[in-house]
Amino acid sequence: MKVLVLGASRGIGLEFVRQYREAGDAVIATARDDEGLARLQALGARPLKLDVTDPASISGLGWQLDGEKLDVALYVAGVMSHGGATAPPARDDFDRVMRTNVWGAMQAIPQVAPLVEAAGGKFAFISSQMGHIGGAESSYSWVYRASKAALNMTVASAQPDYPRATFLVLSPGWVQTDMGGSGAPLAVDASVEWMRRTIELAYKHRHVPFLDYDGTPFKGW
Repeated sequence: MKVLVLGASRGIGLEFVRQYREAGDAVIATARDDEGLARLQALGARPLKLDVTDPASISGLGWQLDGEKLDVALYVAGVMSHGGATAPPARDDFDRVMRTNVWGAMQAIPQVAPLVEAAGGKFAFISSQMGHIGGAESSYSWVYRASKAALNMTVASAQPDYPRATFLVLSPGWVQTDMGGSGAPLAVDASVEWMRRTIELAYKHRHVPFLDYDGTPFKGW
């Protein structure tokens, strides 16, 4: 099986690479810096240097993947922000989060989805339960929440243009990563193992499913 992981230098992305490689799959994976690329190479992945926030960098993704057929592609790249609705967000923070979490995915989809279609494969996007509009109970990480809700719409609206690919949106749960913190209840290897199983069992829906890491669907978006 051929797998692409976009945003794999650490945390969830790196664990996807480790587990898919351990399963014997061929993996292409991206990182922004040499340190991240070295980690990917050490796991036996084909490393690609990519910054999803840099127009020049991400515009070259297509030629780097020329001729590939992808059974699984994952958009894992994402950044967090803090602060709630009691104060307006700083412009730089807003731009940083939206550019990584939404704009990067919008740049990647037209370049990657045809390669997923060519294999009749699956394109999964790592979102968050915090982007579930129906489950919002606070404004904590206001901009991050908005970015993940926007990512969900990005994926849902893109799928009809790629009818031979299966798109899905996944929440990884609250995971012990740099973003989630050491107090999170879910270990990164367990989250990724569950998500790999959910991706494997996923089938094409009329509408893109929004699923928890264990495959449980969220009610609404």
